[in-house]
Amino acid sequence: MAHPDRDRKRAGGGTGTLPAMIRVGVFGAGGRMGATVCDAVRGADGLELVAAVDPQRAGATVEGTDLTIAAEPGALVDADAEVVVDFTVLTAARENLRWCAAHDVHAVVGTTGFSADDLDEFAELFTHTRANALIAPNFAIGAVLMMRFAELAAPWFDTAEIIELHHDNKIDAPSGTAMATARRMTEASEEWGTDPTTTVVADGARGGLVGDAIRVHSVRMRGVIASQEVLLGTTGQTLAIRHDTFDRSSFMPGVLLGVRRIAELPDGLTLGLDPLLDR
Repeated sequence: MAHPDRDRKRAGGGTGTLPAMIRVGVFGAGGRMGATVCDAVRGADGLELVAAVDPQRAGATVEGTDLTIAAEPGALVDADAEVVVDFTVLTAARENLRWCAAHDVHAVVGTTGFSADDLDEFAELFTHTRANALIAPNFAIGAVLMMRFAELAAPWFDTAEIIELHHDNKIDAPSGTAMATARRMTEASEEWGTDPTTTVVADGARGGLVGDAIRVHSVRMRGVIASQEVLLGTTGQTLAIRHDTFDRSSFMPGVLLGVRRIAELPDGLTLGLDPLLDR
């Protein structure tokens, strides 16, 4: 099915605007995050859920709709999806992003764990397509602000450590949010105190080291969704910056923002929600 507004936008490159009613597809639609995205899109003004893909749940129906979950991404083409949201797993997300680039479909991605080589590949792919990609380690607006606040504070403190807590089904550690926070802090300041530890009684007690400066500690615990605390210290004072996610719905305002604004982003790959919050 032809979609003139989309075709005009894509003919002009990666910048522009999507039509008033944006046609949205979801990768991983049968998972907990995917189902939450489907529900959020259905309830959002100006968005239409037109396709759902999940090989593990193919044939099931998206709750509250008569939309059948497909096994293959071809369903997105059949439905003329303009933007696809991906909350899957790393191996699937890599292929999904390649598919989106090959088919000129905008991608809004919350899957984490991509390597630097992955990101270089996606930047190259989406530079040479008529769609954009947005990959964010965290779509909760509060978490994005937490990272920004930690970055602003970094030059004023001598030491810092990060504690991140996630549910007991998360397979990667540290989290993408913790890694992004640590990298931003080390880029904001090159002067950090040295670790005084000379004897480690239990392996891993001091966490993982990011940028030779900031220790990151990962907690995996049943009953938790996602939390992160950044602890900074200098002479006579400490600062704690903490964000807690109590429900997956907290990610949805950021996801919907990404879906609505992705066509306005610079051509290619954008990392994090920050550019959208500044617009």
